[in-house]
Amino acid sequence: MSMTGQCLCGAVSYTAEDVETEVHSCHCGQCRRWSGASIMAAGVSSVEFSGAEHIKRYDSSDWAQRGFCAECGANLFYYLKGADSYHMWVGTFDDQTPFRLTGEIYIENKPEGYNFAGDHPRMTGEEFMASMGGS
Repeated sequence: MSMTGQCLCGAVSYTAEDVETEVHSCHCGQCRRWSGASIMAAGVSSVEFSGAEHIKRYDSSDWAQRGFCAECGANLFYYLKGADSYHMWVGTFDDQTPFRLTGEIYIENKPEGYNFAGDHPRMTGEEFMASMGGS
């Protein structure tokens, strides 16, 4: 599935290919601090940006970057460097109706003030890292 999206001000827009509609929410400290709450991201096989000169990238770890619009500050993506893989923030897609929450990670960091409904897997950070082959 091909889908389009943009930042808040429209300086950055994109077309993403092979968009995964089953999304995960991350409750890790970095994602919560980055977005103000947990995030929901959709993996894509490729993405083409218009207005890429407005994208600012932040190396949040040795293996990942977070991208945002330098004009309006809207968070756009999480990029895994080694895998050359983008995970776009669901809220930036023009049409958000196809998405459904299918899992949560870093559940032990979730604030008590909210809970997502539904019967889906909830993994701790340790469980998630183990599933990715990390420690």
